[in-house]
Amino acid sequence: MKIKSTEIVDTYAEAFKMYGCRFIITAENKQWAMAAAQSVTGFATSVIGCKCEAGIEKLIAAEESPDGRPGVSILLFTSDKDTIGKRLLERVGQCVMTCPSTACYNGLDEGEPVIVGGQLRYFGDGFQISKILNDKRMWRIPVMDGEFLVDDTFTYQKAVGGGNLLILGTNQKATLRAASAAVKAMRELPDIILPFPNGVVRSGSKVGSRYKSLIASTNDAYCPILKAVTKQTALNDQINSVLEIVIDGLTLEAVEQAMLVGIHAAAKPDIKKISAGNYGGGLGQYQIQLHELLKRDA
Repeated sequence: MKIKSTEIVDTYAEAFKMYGCRFIITAENKQWAMAAAQSVTGFATSVIGCKCEAGIEKLIAAEESPDGRPGVSILLFTSDKDTIGKRLLERVGQCVMTCPSTACYNGLDEGEPVIVGGQLRYFGDGFQISKILNDKRMWRIPVMDGEFLVDDTFTYQKAVGGGNLLILGTNQKATLRAASAAVKAMRELPDIILPFPNGVVRSGSKVGSRYKSLIASTNDAYCPILKAVTKQTALNDQINSVLEIVIDGLTLEAVEQAMLVGIHAAAKPDIKKISAGNYGGGLGQYQIQLHELLKRDA
């Protein structure tokens, strides 16, 4: 199966059950809202080393935000529901409450509750004030530029992480252009994030290592400089660069749609193949078949 001259490999992305939440940061202007958003989503590329995965979902215009100010929507994911509250408390407390002029709101209408503002209120040292707005409890925490307004309770839901695409190109520049085009197209969609830098990861991993202390190591099958060294290579002589895009979403459908859009956007002349990473079906709860996505789209 091909799109133009790019082969779409008959394989699947192995995705995982996760738990996700959405929260909205607003501020005096877009620059300060984005400053808090960039801080709160820092060091959040993979649950393997970062404890959570987070990213900017979209910008929110002032007329669409909870308080009439410019905002940013953030999605955050963890691999288990017991830790999502801890990650929210850490990141909202250290990265949003600290940023001048910000407020922070729950962004999901339904889901399981987790207390965030109700914990952060203790920073107010007894000077905090409870406020009921539209039948929701909020907290006004005194800070040096005024007050930090935050919802008492956020909500989270079952989600999907680890959807992915592998883009196999003739050279690094062409592969990076294709990956960037895919990222741009995917970021137009709701309910998903691409947690790696600018949406792209070059250090794809496999499970396990020859070093017993490591649970993951470089995916040598897709490393061009190892084509003549490793017996596991998945690359031919024409492929000299591989980049991966990882997708997390609030629903399986959102992840699938993002992958489909990404495939079409990345299919460019110097891209020989588009594939996906999996672990033989033994780890993830979801198998997203590339050919099935294209057939459904057709």
